[in-house]
Amino acid sequence: MKLTSEIVKLFDAWNKALQTLDPDKVVELYASNAILLPTVSNQVRHNHAEIKDYFVHFLRNRPKGKIDEYNVRRYGDFASNSGLYTFTLSPPSGDPSVIKARYTFVYQWFGDRWLIVEHHSSRLPEPTTSGSLAQHSGKTKGGREKNTTKRSKTA
Repeated sequence: MKLTSEIVKLFDAWNKALQTLDPDKVVELYASNAILLPTVSNQVRHNHAEIKDYFVHFLRNRPKGKIDEYNVRRYGDFASNSGLYTFTLSPPSGDPSVIKARYTFVYQWFGDRWLIVEHHSSRLPEPTTSGSLAQHSGKTKGGREKNTTKRSKTA
């Protein structure tokens, strides 16, 4: 359970970096060769410069994220967190909006910290309904890796 908490807190750190509205703070959380498949852009981002370019534009919307469901797994020096999240966007010159999306963060351990090596985010293709509160903890197929899922009511 400690690993799950540690990996989920990486999202909290990423979300906190978004709140600074400083793209450099966000980019610091990505490995230099990370891949970003962003929510509101059709362009794949392959490195820090391209990832920063995305966040320069995305942060203008003053995004605030909330995880609705997470699924954490670990594979040696890699860990993933996949699920559903909701972003509230509050652009200075416009009405607030909400984006519900699915996500996957893949992290790699670099000796002293986890960094994002893959990040995929895409809008949900279907209307959503509120989920039930539940928690599940178990092994993946073959019993090798820990899998933890949390569902909460969406905002």
